[in-house]
Amino acid sequence: MRQHLMPTYQRLPVAFERGEGAWLWDQDGRRYLDALSGIAVCGLGHNHPTVTAAIQEQAARLLHTSNIYRIPLQERLGAELCRLAGMDAAFFCNSGAEANEAAIKLARLHGRRRGVELPTIVVAEGSFHGRTLATLTATGNAKVRQGFEPLVAGFIRVPYGDSAAVEALADDPSVVAVLVEPIQGEGGINVPPPGYLASLRALCDCQGWLLMLDEIQTGMGRTGRWFAHQHEDIVPDVMTLAKALGNGVPIGACLARGEAAALFGPGMHGTTFGGNPLACRAALAVIEAMERDGLVERAAQLGERLLSDFRDRLRDVAGVTAIRGRGLMLGIALDRPCGELVQQALAQGLLINVTAERVVRLLPPLILDDDQATQLVDTVTALIENFLTATSPAGTEVGAS
Repeated sequence: MRQHLMPTYQRLPVAFERGEGAWLWDQDGRRYLDALSGIAVCGLGHNHPTVTAAIQEQAARLLHTSNIYRIPLQERLGAELCRLAGMDAAFFCNSGAEANEAAIKLARLHGRRRGVELPTIVVAEGSFHGRTLATLTATGNAKVRQGFEPLVAGFIRVPYGDSAAVEALADDPSVVAVLVEPIQGEGGINVPPPGYLASLRALCDCQGWLLMLDEIQTGMGRTGRWFAHQHEDIVPDVMTLAKALGNGVPIGACLARGEAAALFGPGMHGTTFGGNPLACRAALAVIEAMERDGLVERAAQLGERLLSDFRDRLRDVAGVTAIRGRGLMLGIALDRPCGELVQQALAQGLLINVTAERVVRLLPPLILDDDQATQLVDTVTALIENFLTATSPAGTEVGAS
């Protein structure tokens, strides 16, 4: 039956049947430790009782009405997110790409109201913001843009983590906003230098630009704060969320404050499914469980332990070039392509990911316990050591011609 699916993914040879906490079981009953969380989606793990109960109850009451009518659960969720993030208003959609599309439209409206003919957004090399035409253009990965030209005008790309490169654009009258990830996920778990976001905040304040932060992968406690920009005690003008917000139920959000929160008017933007009762009830249950169980603090503490353990175990291993991350968003960079580690980990009953060709990306659920953390470190360390021993610096097998 797979021939009836468009081949947009090179899928691994496994299908999962059920999940519980940090574990998944395949169709043959084999158990796997999930250190990827559906790519940072299932922050509460699988089949979390609070979220499951909320979904079941809401499904029996009401799934969808459309945004033609008030949706009280959407209003509650907007209030909760604004409380946690220090924002003023939210627009709900279905994905991260849609949330970023809303942010891009806000930036253009902001520019047009300032009399800018072609509003331009500063974005970063190595970024990932989505696969719609506008978010694909904003994405700093030429490989994923290939074949989709002509792309959308109105973006300038600069090196990530380099606030001076952004400041150098201060005399460009077309610039109206800066859009970056607080930590780049798809780009290889790239953590910017301390003060980077604060410098962007100060520059945007000085220039009248919007500071727009893509928290789609970093948000909802992943880095040890509710949102990664809170590590630098700043507040953006626009922030986008998705992934872990619904713990697997599709939902995205674009939050704004100040003037940015009042840019959209009736009929200027919309969505059929966004913010429906089911998705909002799931997201409210996620926030409830995270606050009740102290999972943001847990992510910070466990992340420090994992980072320390990996550095202790791998710092002297030839071929490991960097171990970086924050909270439960970790990357182990190697000096050679290492995509085959995904299959090797799968054979060991562990789900991981390789991004940017050379970075082992770990995004375990926030409910990971201490024993599971130990298993994760032991298994990943052994996999990397064995892989590096078996391959030359050029990435070919030792002894191969």
